[in-house]
Amino acid sequence: MKSMQKRFLLPFLFLLLIGLGFCGLILGSARFSFEEVRAALGSGGDPMIRLIVLQLRLPRVVGAMLAGCGLAVSGLLLQSATGNDLCSPNIIGVNSGAGLAVMVMLCLFPMAFAGLPLAAFAGALATTLLVLGISVSAGGHQSRSTVLLAGVAVSSLFSAGISFLSQLFPDALASYSAFSVGGFSGVKPADLTLPSLIILGGVAVAWILAPQLNLLCLGDEIAASLGVRVKALRLISLILASALCAAVVTYAGLLGFVGLIVPHLARRLVGHDLRILVPVSALTGANLVVLSDLAGRTLFSPAELPAGIFLAMLGAPFFLLILYQRRGRYA
Repeated sequence: MKSMQKRFLLPFLFLLLIGLGFCGLILGSARFSFEEVRAALGSGGDPMIRLIVLQLRLPRVVGAMLAGCGLAVSGLLLQSATGNDLCSPNIIGVNSGAGLAVMVMLCLFPMAFAGLPLAAFAGALATTLLVLGISVSAGGHQSRSTVLLAGVAVSSLFSAGISFLSQLFPDALASYSAFSVGGFSGVKPADLTLPSLIILGGVAVAWILAPQLNLLCLGDEIAASLGVRVKALRLISLILASALCAAVVTYAGLLGFVGLIVPHLARRLVGHDLRILVPVSALTGANLVVLSDLAGRTLFSPAELPAGIFLAMLGAPFFLLILYQRRGRYA
């Protein structure tokens, strides 16, 4: 993309996000006019419309924006730290770890729904530490390949654990299914307080780390020769990526493919400089998730499909396309 076009890309993505956000407030099972929504966001308007907009739709839209930002930057960090453009939170086991923790919580305490976000967050971060521990013990150091392979192994193990528990505790399966699909129905303002701080702070830290990550992408030896503390940077990047993903999981469940799709789209738009990739990925991810949630609410109204279903429908073909384009590299 030409430099002039790149200059206007961020403002365009931001304005597009604002437009999609307003569409999310206007459209739904009950449709409101722009003036009704504007009045509801102010200090006036119909009390019922104001309640729906402020307590139901606005948290949902903001939650989708934050989820897209967090997952996109999480995927970008993982791909940069591992040097593998097929890496994402799903691949290294973060989602499986969060899912297993939630499943265990549902099996032991079936009615403790308030504790599920904490269980998901703890499971995601614990999985990252486990993957890092395995990669160090297996390879003697943190390398690109050992981290990725350890993540795939842990992800498979935890997925098997979820399937095993679902057979032993079938009553917990129904509650887990809603969590595993991923979506924003029922998101409340209080659900976003802590995740928003983690996500926005994490994206800011990722942007600060971008110059060093650019060097890391050149290879471990080159980065080390240029003064980058490779092991520390990789550790920080992996933990930061997991924290971003875990923050999203606490209120949105397991949303797949955002961390895989968006970094690739962003690279096609602006190249490989992470100083630009981080904000572009964040805004692109936010637009994608808001659009997916909006489609789920409107295309089959009054029925509603979770955003996770639309993301999977987009992500699976995109994953196969990437494999096809990289077939020579992975042969």
